[in-house]
This record gives sequence, structure tokens and C-alpha cells, in this order.
Amino acid sequence: MKKLISLLLIGLLTACASVVKVEGEQVVNQRMSVKLTDAWNKVNLPGNKQPYETWTQEGLALDQLRLWAAVQPGQSLMAPVTSAGSGQKAPRVPTYTANMAPDQLVNLFEVMYSADGSIVSMDRVEPVVFAGEKGVRFEFSVTRKSDDVQLRGVGWVTVRKNELYAASFVAPKLSFYQRLAPKAERVVQSAKIAG
Repeated sequence: MKKLISLLLIGLLTACASVVKVEGEQVVNQRMSVKLTDAWNKVNLPGNKQPYETWTQEGLALDQLRLWAAVQPGQSLMAPVTSAGSGQKAPRVPTYTANMAPDQLVNLFEVMYSADGSIVSMDRVEPVVFAGEKGVRFEFSVTRKSDDVQLRGVGWVTVRKNELYAASFVAPKLSFYQRLAPKAERVVQSAKIAG
């Protein structure tokens, strides 16, 4: 029953969302460009105050590519999650600060993906060039709290002139991740920082 309610709620939120097909060159927060070889669906939820763009191929419950550009020191990587009941402690919000070490940058994403109570484990972290800068690529696993679905994820993060640039992709482990992760990887490999 809990899974059915979660899926209905996700469906309702998606129905209220603004979805726009994006192709070709796209610019995120006027600071990072990417070139798309595959069309994506850019999703804007009503009242969305997230500091990232969300794109999907199959729908938000099945895959999400998130893109951050020019996150300033002191800025959070996500909007605060409201606690469901009174007296509950609000979850930590991952906040970028200047001069963070690579492992601290990766930890921001672990905190973000576990903010709703999901269980996250980092599986692999390695140096990489992202958006023309030295950065970090990380792979992770998530057990989503709302329905216990096993997700796989991959992320990229770098800092340029004290601004954070990042991307992450998550999808269910069984079939969606294997099929859609290469499309997300192509988007990320095309990233370029403006200025």
C-alpha cells in the first residue's frame, strides 16, 4: 500500500509539473553549457526552489539527471526538506563552502541523497576532468526510503574560481541505469564552463 501511495504521489506531482523537451546546446544557470545528442525532458515542479535543473528520459521516478552551475560558497545543493511531524529534527542540508577537499565535495551528494531517509553508500571515487577542470567522479548506491527501490548513481563535481559545478544521475539499478547512464555520461562529457 505504501508503494502504491508513493507512486500515486509521484504521478500527481509529475502531472502538475512543467515538462519541456530540450535538445541541442543547453545552458545551465547561464554558466555551464552542454550539448545534447539525445533529447531530454526538463522538469520544473510547481514552487521548485532547487538550485539545480532536473532532466529525465523516462520520468522522475525512473531517472533523474541533475545539473548545478556556479554554486556559491554558503549555498546549499538542495532546498531544505520539511519534516513531516512536529518535534522531528530537520535533515542536514548539504552546503558548499570554499576550499572543500574532494572527499568533502562527494560527501555533499551523500548527504543530499540521504536527506529523505534513503540509505546511500559511496562505491567508487576517482579523479576526472569535468567541464574542463580537475574534478571527481563518484558512483553510489541508494535504497530509496519511499519504496525500497535499489538505485544506482553517478556524479561529477569540480570547483572553478570558488564556484561549484556538478552533475548527478540516478536510476533504478535493474534496467534503467544500465540503459540510460550512457546518455547522461554523454551530456556530462560535453559540459563547458562559461567565463
